[in-house]
Amino acid sequence: MKQKPFIGLDEVKRIAAAAEAEAVANQWAVSIAIVDDGGHLLWLQRLDGAAAISAQIAPAKANTAALGRRESKVYEDIVNQGRVSFLSAPGLSGLLEGGVPIMVEGFCLGAVGVSGVKSSEDAQIARAGIAALA
Repeated sequence: MKQKPFIGLDEVKRIAAAAEAEAVANQWAVSIAIVDDGGHLLWLQRLDGAAAISAQIAPAKANTAALGRRESKVYEDIVNQGRVSFLSAPGLSGLLEGGVPIMVEGFCLGAVGVSGVKSSEDAQIARAGIAALA
């Protein structure tokens, strides 16, 4: 039987704290979501001042990154390059930059999704959170 690593609550808290620290350091009001490898929500926090809709967008970005095992920006780029039929892909709703998979030893353990500022800044926050695992 094959075995793979997974993220537990301790890792989730480390990721969340590092992502929050990155957002606060830049004075960015965002929502931060962390999901497992099946896209199931493990953590959601909405920082003071973050738009209400960001609490829905962040988990969607994380879900997309986890299920696809790649950054959600890949899907945004596909659509922006004219393949609008990709919008009908089942189960994917966060087709915007800001979802980053958590990859360890070639395994996708989940993803972090962030929403509230520019998409590239959302991704920066997500990556900062994931970097806390190193």
